[in-house]
Amino acid sequence: MPAPLQSPRRRLPTRLPLALLSLPAGVAIWSGWVALGTLCGFGKVQPLPGLWDSLVIDTRVTLPIGMETYAAFALRVWLTSSPGTARQFAKLSALAALTIGAAGQVAYHLMSAAGITAAPWPVVAMVATLPVVVLGMGAALAHLHGTETTDVNAAASVPALDRPAKTARTAKTPYVQVSGPEVRHEAPANTPTGPAKTRLEAARRAPATMATVSQLAASVRALAEANPTWTQARIAAKAGCSVRTVRRHLTNPTQPDTERPAQSDTGRALESVPAADQDASNDTEDAA
Repeated sequence: MPAPLQSPRRRLPTRLPLALLSLPAGVAIWSGWVALGTLCGFGKVQPLPGLWDSLVIDTRVTLPIGMETYAAFALRVWLTSSPGTARQFAKLSALAALTIGAAGQVAYHLMSAAGITAAPWPVVAMVATLPVVVLGMGAALAHLHGTETTDVNAAASVPALDRPAKTARTAKTPYVQVSGPEVRHEAPANTPTGPAKTRLEAARRAPATMATVSQLAASVRALAEANPTWTQARIAAKAGCSVRTVRRHLTNPTQPDTERPAQSDTGRALESVPAADQDASNDTEDAA
């Protein structure tokens, strides 16, 4: 009797515990930054005097919003991005943001417990520079993350270069001629050698090489059209070729089709091979 099917276990929701954890932590962090800003001279200001006198902003809220928002943003990029410059920068800056945030909370509670009503100048200097530092790191991380995401999408849209598959060569058993104690291995007599063998192998590789060149040209042009601001060196790095090849394909779009003779089979490419060599090659292929 088959065992009864068991219903899959329901996963516990992860957002509810995260919300419960964030509420008390948010209250403590927010109040700590606001109080530290008060000790460091942050307060109400008029950003538009003479133009909008009734507009008043309390600058103490800039500290918790800036620091904690950037820490969450950097953590997300670090934990969800693929390896690269953006992920490394996000990792270091997230750890730095969390460390600075913890140090600010510790500094406030120490000064509050000691009854200090004005923070020392080193603390004031550090807290005053935090908005500028957070803005710079946020802009840098957004640029790095956006650039790497664009590169990945562009590479995915480019047709892959299908390299010619390596065909397994038929193993040929050499003839062994024994003459006394000496053993000598000889190749089959009908195998082409010298220049004829070179021309034969080049003719067999010609169709695959022509297809690869055409696909490389298409990939180069697709990269150039999708990314008009890219340099030829960057296109060459993405396509896996040299800058000279990129320049040739972009300057002469029809060049890949005319670089090599349009030969559809191996027989037409073997016109320059002597008749004896062609017979030998045919015999070799029949034998294989």
